[in-house]
Amino acid sequence: MTTHFVMMGVCGCGKTTAALSLQKYLDQCPYAEGDDFHTQANRDKMGAGIPLTDEDRYPWLGNLRDWMTEQEKNGEKYSIVTCSALKHHYRDILRGTEGKVAFIHLTPPQAINLERMLSRQGHYMKAGMLDSQLEILEELGADEYGVKIDNPGSPEAVEADIVNWVKAQGLI
Repeated sequence: MTTHFVMMGVCGCGKTTAALSLQKYLDQCPYAEGDDFHTQANRDKMGAGIPLTDEDRYPWLGNLRDWMTEQEKNGEKYSIVTCSALKHHYRDILRGTEGKVAFIHLTPPQAINLERMLSRQGHYMKAGMLDSQLEILEELGADEYGVKIDNPGSPEAVEADIVNWVKAQGLI
């Protein structure tokens, strides 16, 4: 059975950096950057500073779930996906995949998120979108397997926290 790691959290929290770090420990397993699964209409909307609606997100989440299921069908031991996964019912869609889903919720302080977003060059997600994401963010529920990583330190420190959790769970 494939274990799918979903790096989740608001924009600028470090999902991509953390995913690439974890991928090193998982023998370069398949990795999907969630942003690549958005429609052009969604990218245009976010680029204009307009928050996505649930209806905008459902096809995107379905595409990510289907990609994860493909990894299970291909016999992969692990896969990693980056996805904001802000609401419980969004995560329900992702948990509809074949295999086991482990959420890794990255939660550095808002000031660090904003600083990271302001330093991005050419990304369609604008810094002003951070507040709208924080407004709809729902913490992991008791029925969701995962961990909250609130380390505001260096990428290496966050990586260590993630790897320690994954090891403690017996997943590697």
